[in-house]
Amino acid sequence: MRLRRHSTARTALIEVAILLALAVTLLVMGRALACRCGEIALWSGDIWSNQNSQQFADPYSLTHVTHGVLLYGALRLLWRSGPLRTRLIIATIIEAAWEVAENTDFVINRYREATISLDYYGDSVINSTSDVAFCIAGFLLASRLPGRVAALGIVALEVVLLFWIRDSLLVNIVMLFYPIAAIRRWQQGG
Repeated sequence: MRLRRHSTARTALIEVAILLALAVTLLVMGRALACRCGEIALWSGDIWSNQNSQQFADPYSLTHVTHGVLLYGALRLLWRSGPLRTRLIIATIIEAAWEVAENTDFVINRYREATISLDYYGDSVINSTSDVAFCIAGFLLASRLPGRVAALGIVALEVVLLFWIRDSLLVNIVMLFYPIAAIRRWQQGG
């Protein structure tokens, strides 16, 4: 039991180190630590406000739970015998790398050109690090749930987001790589 606690503590320290490295990287890239609006909040539910992607959590945080579930599934398929904690660290590194890529000028401009994120100027450091934490939560949740339940959870999250904010992980990916005018009009309420 002591060895397991030691391994869990070491994994937690590695996870925190990844989050700190992400925060430092984003700060060096010029990202704001928190919302430039001067407010710091746990939640921002309005995807059209200047606080979207700036506060601790927003509706898009749910897509990062999905990232975690999908990364768990992919890493389980690719490395079934790998220790769960090692796969978690790999998933966290992948998600942190995505957060760095997502906050480059190239991707920010792509979001602004192709998706409904017309006023998107990147995430705050608080939002990016919490997005990775949501991914970790999704990964750990998937590690404890039967595969079918995790898959149904992904579908449920996608449907909820479609009705709530007219966006989802799947729609976001489609619009980022292959924008469809009809989807964009629907997302804008047309």
